Amino acid sequence: MRRRTPPPPSPLPQRDGIDPVRVRLPGEGDWATVREYLVERLSGAGAGVVEGMLAAGLVVGADGRAVAPDARYVPGMFVWFHRELPAEVPVPFPLEVVHRDEHIVVVDKPHFLATTPRGSHVTETALARLRRELDLPALGAAHRLDRLTAGLVLFTVRPEERGAYQGLFRDRRVRKVYEAVAPYDATRAWPVTARSRIVKERGILAAFEVPGEPNAVSRIEPVEHRTDGLARYRLVPETGQTHQLRVHMNALGVPILGDPLYPEVAAPVAPDDFRRPLQLLARELEFTDPVTGAEHRLRSDRALGAWESYGDWAR
Repeated sequence: MRRRTPPPPSPLPQRDGIDPVRVRLPGEGDWATVREYLVERLSGAGAGVVEGMLAAGLVVGADGRAVAPDARYVPGMFVWFHRELPAEVPVPFPLEVVHRDEHIVVVDKPHFLATTPRGSHVTETALARLRRELDLPALGAAHRLDRLTAGLVLFTVRPEERGAYQGLFRDRRVRKVYEAVAPYDATRAWPVTARSRIVKERGILAAFEVPGEPNAVSRIEPVEHRTDGLARYRLVPETGQTHQLRVHMNALGVPILGDPLYPEVAAPVAPDDFRRPLQLLARELEFTDPVTGAEHRLRSDRALGAWESYGDWAR
């Protein structure tokens, strides 16, 4: 098997912790110029955007020089540019560094902050923030937490080691423990091991269970419960399907407080509405470091607001 030649390094620096966009021109095509291809490739950018970027010298080649507006099409050529990003509402909660060494950074992510750039959340993400705040432009995410879920996330310092840490999560060699606040069901025999097949379709916000071989397994048990009908749950996922814990809690009839998708998809809220965060927290991470061999047992110190003071959370 012929090995793919890695792309050349980016001639453009990051901007606000975000890498420039890299585009490789296809090996076959009937475009006469780079401009013609980019206009077709970036058709959603709007009329005149590509022409404006080229005229301003914002599209560069591997040598760092601006690509001329009439530059001829060269199959396999790489070009780079920065996206013009809309202003984002800052997420007004800090990222707490729980562990940092020359290989990894583990942080305690707040609710409402996405892990990595996606959709309308780009600069206001944990990855972009950490790259800026820690001056680690090569930082990468080894796994992700939902934007609405708080807790521990592991990032890698060196790109060449990222695959080793991603493999920990892929191969289920990380012990993860979550906490959640939800209604208490006194009629159910706890603990419960939920097993089901969960499907998440592109373009549909909520995941759902379907018949078939289980691909999602979660152990769920209340740690304590109160007279107001709420309980604090300990959740240990054995698998990592999208929204797995949220889907399983809902299927058990105890949906997590503050969940905008389960049991029903709620109307969108304003980008600056940080009230009533989802009461789900990635509390613990435990793993053997695949690079150093060190044993890591890390814990979030965050509190779930609805458990500490339901009245303040519910306002």
